[in-house]
Amino acid sequence: MRNGPAVRRRKLGEELRALRHTTGLTSREAAATLGWHQSKVSRIETGASGVTPGDVARLLDAYGVREGQLRSLLQTLAGSASGGGNGWWHAYRGLIPPQYRDFISLESQASSARTLETSVVPGLLQTADYARAVTRSSLDGLPSAQLDSLVEVRLARQSVLRAPRPLRLSAVLDEAVLRREVGGPDVMREQLRHLTETAQLPHVTLQLLPFENGSYIGLSGPFVIFSFQTTSDLDVVVLDHLTSSLYLERREDLEAYSSAFRTMQAHALSPERSLDLIARIGRGGREEPADRPRGASCPTVPQSTQPDGAAAAGAPG
Repeated sequence: MRNGPAVRRRKLGEELRALRHTTGLTSREAAATLGWHQSKVSRIETGASGVTPGDVARLLDAYGVREGQLRSLLQTLAGSASGGGNGWWHAYRGLIPPQYRDFISLESQASSARTLETSVVPGLLQTADYARAVTRSSLDGLPSAQLDSLVEVRLARQSVLRAPRPLRLSAVLDEAVLRREVGGPDVMREQLRHLTETAQLPHVTLQLLPFENGSYIGLSGPFVIFSFQTTSDLDVVVLDHLTSSLYLERREDLEAYSSAFRTMQAHALSPERSLDLIARIGRGGREEPADRPRGASCPTVPQSTQPDGAAAAGAPG
């Protein structure tokens, strides 16, 4: 388990080393092509030192990599690994912490995201008023200008759902998320309407875990699994804590959380029944439909990797 930038550096280095191997170049030959010392290439490939997006572009040119999506992903990872980058979020670098910038850079390049939320509506699905209410309650006393900027960041992230190649989002929400009246009844009414509308997008799957299901895996905290179309070696699990986020890169962690998410999807209401429940909650109804599979058992996420905190408004979510 490492922090985000360290994970990015190591995985980026591994990918660049693999690309070099496909060209048949040694690290010495690659360095000579670029006019670098061999040690620079070695440090980049082992993750011992960071690398700028510009240097990644030069390496990719030397290795004959022309595929646009892969180039964009690796250059974005270079920016997030060094805490920099030139994405739209760079303008907010003095306001949002490096871990949040890293999270946004991953989200912007991922092909899919699977997320469990137990406390609040996921950031990609929040309305402006809901995001403002969550941020205000989490960061008490925040100046109004900073509050507005954090809400802008939250809303700007949602562009990944409207992009030409949109993020495929699968979200499982505990029913408590929608029962918790954030910002008052008018804000929640609009939030529920927005959830219903967004769930109609072909690349968005929204499911609810009703109260009647009782305890379930993941109840201890939210998580997000990012996957990348170009290479699964860059997939990562993000766990939210009160003041920080943890990034899990081990294959066994990815498999454990992926298995847990599949099980939660199976235990959750179908997307259609989930929309029925959202409508019922919006009308003030209390009954919960029951269409979960019977007799299914939940796997156990290793105790050492279970999250034990909640996301802060300025952290991923």
